[in-house]
Amino acid sequence: MSFLVAEDESVQRTLLVNILKGQGSKNVYSANDGREALDVLLKQRTMIDVVICDLHMPRMDGLQFMRRIGEADYRGSVIIVSALERPLVASAEATAKAYGVNLLGAISKPVTREAIEALLDNYAPQPKEKPKSGPVPAFTANEVIQALDRHEFEAFFQPKVELATGRVVGAEALARWLHPQHGILPPAAFIKLFEQSEKIDELTWTILAKAAAFCNAFDKAGLNTVVAVNVSVRSLSGVDFADRVVEIVQGEGLAPNRICLEMTETAATSNLGATALENLTRLRMNGIGLSIDDLGTAASSIQQLTHIPFTELKIDRSFVTNSATDKSAMDVLKASLGIARQLKIKAVAEGVETPQEWALLQELGCDIAQGHFIAEPMDAQAYVAWIRSLAMEPMFSTSNSPVNAKVQ
Repeated sequence: MSFLVAEDESVQRTLLVNILKGQGSKNVYSANDGREALDVLLKQRTMIDVVICDLHMPRMDGLQFMRRIGEADYRGSVIIVSALERPLVASAEATAKAYGVNLLGAISKPVTREAIEALLDNYAPQPKEKPKSGPVPAFTANEVIQALDRHEFEAFFQPKVELATGRVVGAEALARWLHPQHGILPPAAFIKLFEQSEKIDELTWTILAKAAAFCNAFDKAGLNTVVAVNVSVRSLSGVDFADRVVEIVQGEGLAPNRICLEMTETAATSNLGATALENLTRLRMNGIGLSIDDLGTAASSIQQLTHIPFTELKIDRSFVTNSATDKSAMDVLKASLGIARQLKIKAVAEGVETPQEWALLQELGCDIAQGHFIAEPMDAQAYVAWIRSLAMEPMFSTSNSPVNAKVQ
């Protein structure tokens, strides 16, 4: 690996260079400020893998530098080092990511060898070119409704794993549009159109039915999994919503506790009407699980959350992903786990992408993890194949490394 250190303080710059050379790195370049660092990047014929950058520098500071390398589509990674206050560093991290910079994390001065090594453990080479993913195509409400009539919407499943035991204990059913021309499209392409046209219930019934059938098949195979389905707050205002959910689940001959409905924190903490609260309460009376999704993205209070009989709390991926390097994200993560314990419900961490995040969540006592580190969302057939592969290949562990996943 090759490195570039952009630091105006000579003592700190020398320290960083020596740390990197001490790790065996032969190509370590240095610069006094952002402008000089940019010149080094442009002149090097070979790729510099990691830039270690101070924020407060003359001529061109760290933020200006990251804007410039973002514009230049720099495909390496960046580590921020700074003596600034943590809220300022957190803002700098967010700015770097907004510019498209692949940020490994931030380190407070004085820098230590251990801190550098910990962030470099997360390094992975970036593709030489950004993947060409164009904008999500624009559709009309009529197009998505017609696609639903043509049965083009499917449920994809992302596994949920118990951190303490490594068992696969459930999955989240995610709506996907299998478009004949554009391929597999995410909810961003169609959810708002369904809500605006007041047809969101029809999509919900479709995905719920597929999730219940999927779960029933697993139950018959002796795999007691729980499948979660997302619900729009708009659906909760229908007086027969709870009855229809129970009808679909019972129609599959499925035990109600095998289905969990997810609603966002924003929805849960808004002024829900009496009908919505009745639906949620009746769902729990019938054994259906309730999950509050994306906790930490809205200004909620425990008092508001206790009005709804939740069985599960999901922590937003942004706080999980940044927890190892962002103290504010770590504080929210710990607070969310504390809320789950106070409410005596399960805590699920979304967006787990690295072994380090997995290990951290284990250490903090989180119950369940979900994310690309475990598996990406997949169709039912691929999910079955994935489950079968667990008996042959090591996957997850109850320790800090991914080994020995199990199926409940």
